[in-house]
Amino acid sequence: MLRFISFGSGSSGNCYYLSTATDGLIIDIGVGIRTLKKQFREYGISLNSVRHIFVTHDHADHIKSVGSFSHDYHVPVYATRLVHQGIDHNYCVQRKVAEDMKMVMETNKPVQVGEFLVRSFPVPHDASENVGYEIQVEGVTFVIITDMGSVTEDIKEAISRANYLVIEANHDIEMLKNGPYPEYLKKRILSGSGHLSNTDCGHALAENITEGLRHVWLCHLSEENNHPELARKTVETILRSYGIIPGKDFNLEVLRRKTPTGIYELI
Repeated sequence: MLRFISFGSGSSGNCYYLSTATDGLIIDIGVGIRTLKKQFREYGISLNSVRHIFVTHDHADHIKSVGSFSHDYHVPVYATRLVHQGIDHNYCVQRKVAEDMKMVMETNKPVQVGEFLVRSFPVPHDASENVGYEIQVEGVTFVIITDMGSVTEDIKEAISRANYLVIEANHDIEMLKNGPYPEYLKKRILSGSGHLSNTDCGHALAENITEGLRHVWLCHLSEENNHPELARKTVETILRSYGIIPGKDFNLEVLRRKTPTGIYELI
């Protein structure tokens, strides 16, 4: 049985857990290490079940506790060479990843890591480098794509292969434009290397999903420029305009910024 938990999704900290009965991995550890340990205990999950860490990019809300977790539990960290360099240079990461724990991945070159076949692919964002992950395990494909300014061909292909998909719906465009952010930050978020809007997320889904898709989670929502129900309704309205019915064709949910989900059992 494949299980999925989000322990945080947003600028306050991102962390996603995927496990089988005998193997487990984490994608990004941008939440506090003590908080994460407490949450694992509350779910009755041993931290020793985490045998691999994958990192999307080197912004603090994705890597804050990567080095600490890797050190405490002797877990290797997989990332591109540029992302590893970014982690080393990020002052928010108090404990760096040990050299012998650094595993370098190349984009679009799958690696077999325990029970998981993992492929990273480029995602446009203003980090040292950013990737999404396509993970094949137990006959299903789990895809995560977060912090992206635009939808590329690589992203479209990954969406089309997903049975389970975590995808960014960061902001409502009008809320952002009329909100309190300074102009330079608004331009950054709206740029092709910024963050994906609810509207663009909806169209990316509508134009690329297949009948094999079972569940979508909207992730990395802005606290100031979005709202969970607004994100869900915007995406659902666009999907329905294409004749796609969430709740019937697949499940659609929104991941909370600071609140862990329950345990999803992915069949």
